[in-house]
This record gives sequence, structure tokens and C-alpha cells, in this order.
Amino acid sequence: MTSLTQDIQGKLKRLTAFEKIIAANVAIYIIGWFVANFSAVSRNQSLEWLVLPKEFSEFIFKPWSIITYGFAHVDFWHLFFNVFVLYFIGRSFSNLFNIKLSLNVYFLGIISGALAYMLAYALFPGGILKFTGALLGASAGVRAALIFLCAYMPNYEVRLITFNIKLMYIGLVLVVLDLLGLFSGNAGGNIAHLGGDVLGFFYATQLKKGIDIGKGFERIMDSFSSLFSKKSPLKTVHKSKRKTKAYAGHTKDEFNEFNKQKQIDIILDKISKSGYESLSKEEKEFLFRSGK
Repeated sequence: MTSLTQDIQGKLKRLTAFEKIIAANVAIYIIGWFVANFSAVSRNQSLEWLVLPKEFSEFIFKPWSIITYGFAHVDFWHLFFNVFVLYFIGRSFSNLFNIKLSLNVYFLGIISGALAYMLAYALFPGGILKFTGALLGASAGVRAALIFLCAYMPNYEVRLITFNIKLMYIGLVLVVLDLLGLFSGNAGGNIAHLGGDVLGFFYATQLKKGIDIGKGFERIMDSFSSLFSKKSPLKTVHKSKRKTKAYAGHTKDEFNEFNKQKQIDIILDKISKSGYESLSKEEKEFLFRSGK
């Protein structure tokens, strides 16, 4: 049993960040299914403590739902589509960007979708969201990641069955579908999609200018995670201020990360214009190492 436990723990540690998000979504779906099938609670109410209410007066009593709703699914096909797309997006992100930036895009997309949903109801309570319920599902984060890729390298071509299509056109189709979806039975979900679309587009356009709008969110998450990290109170390491601030006001690690991202941007621009095969062996190896 110990060996089996260690084997499972080892495999979990080898999962990428997006694979862990997928695993969490699947696990929560299964928990909701068990709650609904082995209690008096309905399937729609089985994950009530995770979903995002549309009214701000209810949201203030469950603020965690601005993120947790992105892990809640009650419909199997809703879950399947989101994790299927997220798996392939995760592979693309891991090859092109560092993991923190990737997670910034995804979770800020989740948050933007939630804010768009609550704002739409607050402004038009008698409008298209009048008869909708709470918001759930990872779609806003998935949309943000998709639109980010489409906006960051719009001329990059992907293969669709028998023909190639540029990412910019895929992004346009997705946005148009979300706009048309405002007049469907899932207006709330499409409003959240549009919130993710806007975040993904804005993040990409700013990053191309050298501005990472997710740094503030990243620092908040780092501070939060540090509360649960184990640190020895007996050991303090003092570093030389002269050495850590010797790179135009930045630490050596920040300076190296900046240069690395610049190299990635140059390679991505080359891919966008001439395709992946135009890369040299050294450039392909650099992309692979950066992804790891």
C-alpha cells in the first residue's frame, strides 16, 4: 500500500500545472456527482458552495467563489469540452511561456469572467440575466487563454483537418460566437466568455509591448502560497544589496527572466511570420528548454 501511495504521489508531482487544474476539475465533478446521487441534494445544488452568485449582495458572503466557480461543472459535456481544450492550451503555453505567466492568464480570465457576469446583472437586472442562475465552469479561463494565444501570435497557422488557418481568424470566430450567444439560453455563460476574451486580448497586446499586467496578481498569489510554505525560523540568509540590485534596479533572476522572455518573443515572432519549421535547431532547443 505504501508503495502504491508513493507511486501515486510521484505521478501527481510530475503533472504540469494545467494538468493539475484538469485533475481538480474532474475530481470536483465526481464529488458533486456523489453528493447528488447519495443525498437529497439535486445535481444543480451539489456544488452550491463553489458557484458564483450573480448578485453582489450574495457574493460578499462567499468571495472565494470568484475563483472556485471555475472548478465547478455539473454537466459532463461542459466539463469534457473545457478540460479537452485546456489540455492542448496547456501544452502550447508550456512550450512558449513560463508557467507563472500561463497561470496568470488563466486565473485572471476566470476572475474577469466573474466580474463581467456580476456587472452585467448589476447594470441590467431585468435584462438577459433575469432568469439565469449562478455561474459555474472553467470556460472564461479557457477563453482567456485561447484569445491570448490568438492575439499574441495572430499570424501563426494551425492545421484544421484539411487546411491551415491563422490564429487571428480562430479568435475572431470565437468572439463572434460569444456575442451571438448573448441571445441564447446561456447568455450568462457567454457574458463570462466575453470577460475572458477581453482579458486574454488585453494581456497579449500589453505583453507584446513588454508589460506583464499579471505581475500584481502573481505577487498576491506568491504571498498567499508563502503562508503555507515551510520555512525554518532559525536560519536567515543575508544577501549583498550591491549584488542583487546590480541590474538597473532589478535582481539578477529578474534580469535573466526578462532576457529569456525577450528571446522567446523573437522566436514567436519568427514562427508567426514563417512557421515553426523556419526555426534553427538551436532555436527549437531553446523553446523546448524554456517550456520545461
